[in-house]
Amino acid sequence: MADTYRKDTLDKDLDKIATMEEATGLINRGFVTPGLALIFIVLCAVIAGVFVTGQPGAVTIIAASAIGAYMALNIGANDVANNMGPAVGSQAMTMGVALAIAAVFESAGALIAGGDVVATISKGIIDPVAVSDPGTFIAAMMAALMAAAMWLHLATFVGAPVSTTHAIVGGVMGAGIAAAGVDAVNWSTMSGIAASWVISPIMGGVIAAGCLAFIKTAIIYKDDKIAAARRWVPVLIAVMAGAFATYLSLKGLRALIDLSLGNALAVGVVTAVVSWLVARPLVARQSRGLENRNQSLRKLFGMPLICSAALLSFAHGANDVANAVGPLAAIVHTAEYGDVEALVAIPLWVMAVGAAGISLGLILFGPKLIRMVGNQITKLNPMRAYCVALSAAITVIVASWLGLPVSSTHIAVGAVFGVGFFREWYTERSSRRADYVARHQINPGNGKSGNGRIAEQRRRKLVRRAHFLQIVAAWVVTVPAAAVLSGVLFVILRAALN
Repeated sequence: MADTYRKDTLDKDLDKIATMEEATGLINRGFVTPGLALIFIVLCAVIAGVFVTGQPGAVTIIAASAIGAYMALNIGANDVANNMGPAVGSQAMTMGVALAIAAVFESAGALIAGGDVVATISKGIIDPVAVSDPGTFIAAMMAALMAAAMWLHLATFVGAPVSTTHAIVGGVMGAGIAAAGVDAVNWSTMSGIAASWVISPIMGGVIAAGCLAFIKTAIIYKDDKIAAARRWVPVLIAVMAGAFATYLSLKGLRALIDLSLGNALAVGVVTAVVSWLVARPLVARQSRGLENRNQSLRKLFGMPLICSAALLSFAHGANDVANAVGPLAAIVHTAEYGDVEALVAIPLWVMAVGAAGISLGLILFGPKLIRMVGNQITKLNPMRAYCVALSAAITVIVASWLGLPVSSTHIAVGAVFGVGFFREWYTERSSRRADYVARHQINPGNGKSGNGRIAEQRRRKLVRRAHFLQIVAAWVVTVPAAAVLSGVLFVILRAALN
């Protein structure tokens, strides 16, 4: 009995030690990502010091570089999920592959096509005359940058994908009001931005739903799915290729070549025709031997979805890196030269801070929002995710044609909601689907007929309402919350600097 007692005690002690080691490992992993982020911020400040030591305003530039690095990390953590979430949620790629592709293409977009000139007063929100004093301008830009970064950090923590552009717009507006009053704000510009809260997600959702409706009608609910796929998948690939060629010509490559909407559309048409000619034999070869079921169709959409995610990341890096480095570049210019310019050049080291920060933020903190967008709003497969990606490109093109300000975040998330709500409507209302399910007695192994399965699915909600309300609330609050926070930070900074 004594030996048995000693053995049991030893086993219990070993179990306690193992449990403590496991808990310690979990705690250490919890500190690794914030620690790496802090190291990056400090490293960016040191790099800035190397470039600006001995120049006027060196201390200010170093501090602003740290804030810009923090902002870039938060853009990567929150904003990039919109590009990769659908592809990961549909299992077209793993989380690791998504992070690697996004990091490479975000950095490439920022460094190759990120632009060398940026408006210092973001999108004409604040009258430059109202903040013409260099000290006031620097404090306003630093407050705006910090407020936007803090709001993005909070949104990522609670799992809400929000617009980076709206966060920095709110920050600039709040600092401008604190510095020069409400008359300093260009309210017509702000009304356009407010309108985009509604326009962006609705356009994205409608286009994504329309695309999914076509796929269901032309391919999924056809008796011979594979034959239908051979006919229409090359067309869909061509449409996506043409849309992304136009999208990149308009938004992603502006720093390299400036094309009108007509010329960009011409590039898109040529790209679409070439893509269709290439895709036809490839899809025909890939579809040989596939069974006549939906699972087979998913394989045909996998590669186009991966390519679209990469292109979205490139365009995002080319456009949204300015949200991190634009105010920073303005601060650097003003601190060095003592004047407030409407346009400033972005130094290469400043652009590198933005590109590296976005990529690192994505790798360290991005998976949470990628899972939210890809898995937790509604269930996605490669066909539905394809519709989301295509909607993002087409919506930007339509918005550019109409001259409407739109948010890429609102478009992508709105497209996910559009796909989910359309599936609910289609499941309940589509006679085509009901007839197909009844005729084919789908999933008879569960003991229910096709009609019984239809009745069960009609009772299900395919979009999580809690996430819908949470995300919409975060969108509405973003600009005013960033504005209030920025105003408070501006007052503190002005008091500290004086």
